[in-house]
Amino acid sequence: MRVKMSPAKSLTTIIGPSGTGKTTLLKQLIPLLADRGIRLGVIKHAHHNFDIDKPGKDSFELRKAGARQMLVASSRRWALMTETGDHDEPQLDYLLGRLDPDGIDLVLVEGFKRVPFPRIELHRPSLGYSLLHPEDSNIIAVATDEPVETGDLPRLDLNNAAAIAEFILAWLEEQKDNAGKQ
Repeated sequence: MRVKMSPAKSLTTIIGPSGTGKTTLLKQLIPLLADRGIRLGVIKHAHHNFDIDKPGKDSFELRKAGARQMLVASSRRWALMTETGDHDEPQLDYLLGRLDPDGIDLVLVEGFKRVPFPRIELHRPSLGYSLLHPEDSNIIAVATDEPVETGDLPRLDLNNAAAIAEFILAWLEEQKDNAGKQ
């Protein structure tokens, strides 16, 4: 089954405090969704300085020499690294615009918890954080490893990536059906 959505409807964010397992869950969800024919894009928010290039590589040296943008390409992949200096963090809408919408059906986003997009909240009560969903109307489900009160929201088993993948697929179909009725 292939789900093709408009760019505005093909985004699900995974949010939660550090240590809840956002990256671990995404590493499990990606192959499950890809096996169902979903072409995925992923955007990960980082709260710290990071570098995907390595010292000694030509691209690293050219970027460090002053190139504001460095595009590296081969027959298998390409990557664009952009130096932003001390500017504010890029907005999610801007980052989404850098993706090729013709090559993906769904974008999974890790982080960006203040951006008003549909999101699944990860919650581990043992970490001592409060749930975000009572205050955030963009949360469409809560994935947790212990029983918690989620009101009208679906409660998903954080340790069952297959069930979360099925929820995402069903949610996407619902969004597609709702878009078709408009």
